[in-house]
Amino acid sequence: MPITPEHVGRRYPPAPPYVVSHAKIAEFARAICDDNPAYFGSTPIAPPTFAAVIAAQAWDALFGDEELGLALNRTMHGDQGFVFRGPLRPGDAVVATLSIEKVRNRGNLDMVTILVDLTVDDETVCEARSTLMHTTGEADA
Repeated sequence: MPITPEHVGRRYPPAPPYVVSHAKIAEFARAICDDNPAYFGSTPIAPPTFAAVIAAQAWDALFGDEELGLALNRTMHGDQGFVFRGPLRPGDAVVATLSIEKVRNRGNLDMVTILVDLTVDDETVCEARSTLMHTTGEADA
C-alpha cells in the first residue's frame, strides 16, 4: 500500500541519541563556510542548520517503513524549516522523533510533510519540518 493521507499522524520510535560535540560543531561550521565565533571556542553553540544533520537520522524509520513504499532514490527534499527553542550545545544528547504531518497524492507524485521533534532531556529544542516529493515510479510503466 503506498503512502496516503491515512498515514498522517503516524509517529515512529525515536532514533538513537546523537551527542553533540565541539568537534562536530566546528566541522559543520567549516563545511558551511561560517566563521561565526559563536561556533568555536570553549562554549560553542551549533549553527542552526546543524539540526538538519540530526533530523535526517530519524528519516531512516520513514524510509524503512515498507508499508509506505517510499524509496530514497525517488525522493527530492522540497522544503525545510526549523522552529528553535534554544541552541544545541556540546554534550547535548539529542533524540529525534519523526511523525508524518501531511500527505498529498497527485498522479505519480506523493508530497509528504514530516516533522522531526528534537529533544534534549525530554524538552523540545527544535522542530524540523520537511516536505519530501516522492515519485511512485508508475509513470515508467
